[in-house]
Amino acid sequence: MGGDEARESLLSEHSNEKNDLDRRKPSGNGSEKEINLKGKNDEQKALHPQCIDAKSQAEFNFKAVFLWLAAYLGGGTICFLLTDHEIKGIKTNGFLDAIYFCVVTMTTVGYGDLVPDSQVSKLLACIYVFTGMALVGLILSKAADYIVEKQELNLVKTLFKGANFGSQELSKEVETNKAKYKFILTASIFLVLMIVGTIFLYFIENLDFVDALYCVCSTVTTLGYGDKSFSTTVGRAFAVFWILSSTICLAQSFAYLAELYTEKRQRSLAKMVLARKLSLLDLEAADLDGDHVVSATEFVLYKLKEMGKISQEDILVVMDIFRQLDFDQSGTLTEADLR
Repeated sequence: MGGDEARESLLSEHSNEKNDLDRRKPSGNGSEKEINLKGKNDEQKALHPQCIDAKSQAEFNFKAVFLWLAAYLGGGTICFLLTDHEIKGIKTNGFLDAIYFCVVTMTTVGYGDLVPDSQVSKLLACIYVFTGMALVGLILSKAADYIVEKQELNLVKTLFKGANFGSQELSKEVETNKAKYKFILTASIFLVLMIVGTIFLYFIENLDFVDALYCVCSTVTTLGYGDKSFSTTVGRAFAVFWILSSTICLAQSFAYLAELYTEKRQRSLAKMVLARKLSLLDLEAADLDGDHVVSATEFVLYKLKEMGKISQEDILVVMDIFRQLDFDQSGTLTEADLR
């Protein structure tokens, strides 16, 4: 098979070059060490701008999230502030009520303490709730995921504070159990938000403990019966930030829990596939080029397909790209092919 031969030849050439370099290292030739160090430095310099660009791009996207959120809440606040006389319910401060109504609408909590009371305000609320759901689902969830990934390493450092782990071990632990630590982090933050919300409703809104917990649960699950809600000026100012963060945090927790479950199933499947004994039928299936010999590349591809990591369509697409790049049809890629 052309693709397998190409891959094996590339691997063999790389290993031969590495062996040649290893043989030259003990000779004590200082110039060769300087050349190697210079090459590494040049490589780092070449990669450094890319790393900076990737980081700045991520930061820029994160700032764009706040701009979208500010524009969305700002536009909605102005619209509902202008139609304040067409909204009935428990009112405190006009501007604060408008922001509060925007957050309650976009998160689909819908207490019912403020409701549209005209055709214009009802149509405006219909448009706002759909755009709000899109904003929460597509943008704010990505922002929350970005924040969680930034804090994963700090969580692992805290959990393994007593262990003698280096930076490489910590990074490996994070990558290996990424979904697990994401779930732990978001679940912990959600628990803190639940406690803070309950305490706030108990002391500021003067609800008893059961009613405060009941209001918190109906809010974070976006159930929003409306019999208990934030009715004071201070309470609604708090609710603007608390409702948005708690509902998103709960959604992310469930998303990471599903990801963790899927990851565990995939690992279980991988262990089963690797532990299973090979049969003659397996050898026939792994022999992709039909030469009655299974190479290392064919074996790896067969096992990856069994694990569900790749599909036959993925392999065919990659092989098509390889054939297009292999300009001289030699079965290998060289600098001449790329030129």
